[in-house]
Amino acid sequence: MTEPTITQLQAMPEDWQRALAVVAHPDDLEYGCSAAIAAWTDAGREVAYVLATRGEAGIDTLDPEKCVPLREREQRAGAARVGVTTVEFLDHKDGVIEYGTALRRDISAAIRRHRPELVITLNHRDTWGGVAWNTPDHVAVGRATLDAAGDAGNRWIFPELIEQGLQPWNGVRWVAVAGSSTPTHAVDATAGLERAVHSLLEHRTYIEVLTDEDPETYVRGFLTGNARSTGERFGGRPAVAFELFGR
Repeated sequence: MTEPTITQLQAMPEDWQRALAVVAHPDDLEYGCSAAIAAWTDAGREVAYVLATRGEAGIDTLDPEKCVPLREREQRAGAARVGVTTVEFLDHKDGVIEYGTALRRDISAAIRRHRPELVITLNHRDTWGGVAWNTPDHVAVGRATLDAAGDAGNRWIFPELIEQGLQPWNGVRWVAVAGSSTPTHAVDATAGLERAVHSLLEHRTYIEVLTDEDPETYVRGFLTGNARSTGERFGGRPAVAFELFGR
């Protein structure tokens, strides 16, 4: 019998200048796709982060009021490791984000402010590859981001944003979903992988609660393992995968 053919991933588009990454929590991007973001900023592209929450419910041993400044500081440090200086928080409540018009409006406003050609988000489906249940926050924010990419270009949806000086932006050409079980495209992670490791390590307080393993051993194993696995479908190069939706 012949071995089954592995479907190869396509290279992500490169004819763009501005990207906006929208996720639910601090560390979502560092777990998902920061090696790709490092490669993009190296190439002179602009990437901004928008987080729906400040991750205040993410550490059981820390009261939310004490957790907020810590996680915000760690997120900004993690972003800086991969060349991102703009990090915004929408202040939805961690753990109980609701999909709906309020969330879509906030993300649409962010898209209008930053005017990206590429929007990035995280897995919006119920599970991670049918193996582990996804969190309601990831599902809500991922789905709302896909919808908001269209909302942002329609002046009759959320007309109050125009009154706030945010003109419609219909320039989003793609939405890329990291962590998808059905990826279509990938980015070579070779140059950005080491910085991605250090970017996730900036979330040390969260990681030390998450695992008893040495933080660097855990982070390096997780990220390099995923990159190598994805690379089997990308010419043998370590890679970050995305499911790409064109608009």
